[in-house]
Amino acid sequence: MDKIDTHKQIINKFNLLKKSPKTLWIFSIIWLAIISWIAFLWDLGTIGLIDKTEPMFVEASRHMHMTGDWLTPYWNGETRFDKPPLTYWLISLSFKLFGVSEWAARFPSALFAIALVGLSFYSLHNFGFLSLKSFHSSTKKKVQSDPCKLWFSANLGAAIVAFNPFWIAWGRTAVSDMFLSSNIGLALLSFFIGYAHPEKDSTKRLGLSIKNWWYVGYWVFMALGVLAKGPVAIVLPGIIVIVFLLFVGRLVEVVKETPWLLGIMSFIAITIPWFVLITLKHGQEYINTFFGLHNIQRFTSVVSRHPGAWYYYFLVVLVGLVPWSIFLPLAIARLRFWKRKLWVSSHRSSHLGLFALVWFVVTFLFFSSSVTKLAGYILPLIPAAAIIVALFWNEQMATKGEKWSGLWTILFWLSGLANVGILSGLAVASFISPKLIDYDPMMPQFRELLQKSGVPLHSGIILSFSALGILILLFWKYHRRWIWAANLLGFIAFLNWVVLPIAPIVDSQRQLPLRELGTLIKQEQKPGEKLVFIGFMRPSITYYAQQTVDSITETDIYSGRAIEYFNEQVNHKNTSSTILIVAKPKYFEQLALKPFDYQVIGEGIVYQLIRIKTQTILDKNTLIKQSN
Repeated sequence: MDKIDTHKQIINKFNLLKKSPKTLWIFSIIWLAIISWIAFLWDLGTIGLIDKTEPMFVEASRHMHMTGDWLTPYWNGETRFDKPPLTYWLISLSFKLFGVSEWAARFPSALFAIALVGLSFYSLHNFGFLSLKSFHSSTKKKVQSDPCKLWFSANLGAAIVAFNPFWIAWGRTAVSDMFLSSNIGLALLSFFIGYAHPEKDSTKRLGLSIKNWWYVGYWVFMALGVLAKGPVAIVLPGIIVIVFLLFVGRLVEVVKETPWLLGIMSFIAITIPWFVLITLKHGQEYINTFFGLHNIQRFTSVVSRHPGAWYYYFLVVLVGLVPWSIFLPLAIARLRFWKRKLWVSSHRSSHLGLFALVWFVVTFLFFSSSVTKLAGYILPLIPAAAIIVALFWNEQMATKGEKWSGLWTILFWLSGLANVGILSGLAVASFISPKLIDYDPMMPQFRELLQKSGVPLHSGIILSFSALGILILLFWKYHRRWIWAANLLGFIAFLNWVVLPIAPIVDSQRQLPLRELGTLIKQEQKPGEKLVFIGFMRPSITYYAQQTVDSITETDIYSGRAIEYFNEQVNHKNTSSTILIVAKPKYFEQLALKPFDYQVIGEGIVYQLIRIKTQTILDKNTLIKQSN
């Protein structure tokens, strides 16, 4: 009797839950808060800024915060026209609200990452299950329209959007990539919600229908994307929307219903003022640097030594969305995108999966056609891929493990076995990782610290259990649909007990010594004394020392430009007779300096901070020339 009563209680609670949307909303909000905290906010500021890009953005923002010049970004004493100002503005605003810190610098990126997760939840909650229902009705397969499954669809989808390597990595980094990618995602989802919103809904806000407000949101978020990284934020979403509407045969009707004038005016009001002001102030210098080098040249030629093969982004997507990427090909196939007549005749609200597919494919092809390739470029397609995979698993849960026929079953098994194989391989690699890691002079103690931490063991155990769980579910006929749960729990455990603990170890070896030298420089530097970095420039020195750093490359030493620089410093009236240098000891030898020629002020694992008379360097160089 006890068991029967317990069973009845569970059923009654479930039925009550179905009848209480308020309870479902509370649960979902708590769920979104938990996954957002774990993915983006937990231990956000525990490690220092990571060279080289992050400190450049953060230092330019700190300079903007300190000087109050919100128009022109500066880094290391020079204008920084690589990107528009949104990143600097948001980080500077965060500094004003929370004080200058690594956490404050990264918080805006985390906030935008969370915003995309939230709107993905909303989109899936309203349209994620309808696409499946519409499709299956065409094939005469009955799918129960259970509201609880709709909520499940949204919560699972939000988790997949949040818990993947790329969205977490860039959501925890103070650079422009997340602001661009989030705004592109927010723009596209805003468009789709407006596109799929019921036409019968006559509710208005401030004189405009809800449907049209979503369309305006499309333009607003594109404008913010342009302020984050440039024209790609309007070009890419524009192509995606046009291709999608042409495919479903609704281009003309959407053009007619869209509030173009209000949308374009909103876009212009947000973007144009800053571009006009910066061009008026800096003229051709800004145009050549931003539009010429960092937009046109990056697309048409290799910039900053970042080429890539045609298949480069296939590997990037596989890694960036693991473990969900393993089922992505099958999830795409299950959309049956080749049945165009079906999609054209179906209701707009059933098009979320197709829209995400167009979003994914167009973004993939767009950046694959670029000559310069970086892993971060592909970040805007991650939410689309996550939505496609979420819809796939929603289908599995909705059909209650219904048996597939022929080819679909084979493809599912192959995907499942690949899932097991990849996790098993990663587990083995984790167990033996201390032996696989080569000696790195930048992190000489990393291998020993890693082994002592127990992280390789934790990683191996987590990945092994995930692989075993998936294997069991794969052979458990009516429970294969729960493979997503094994992947999700495994990923969360891996993030919490492997990724987050290993980050401080890497930081202690690679970045902490530079931070300590930066702090020491602020304490030891004399008035008028120049600070010079020899070798590969570490922008974090500029941030933590909070001053301009001159840079001398190894090529400068061999070409003689280094001596020209030191000669200029000697002849400069307002500089000290001594100079501070941060460099690896080998560069002192290349300048013919002996230990007794300079004073060692501080030492990191790799770098030394020395003080030396500038004339001493020139005298040593003169002696070498005379002896030759």
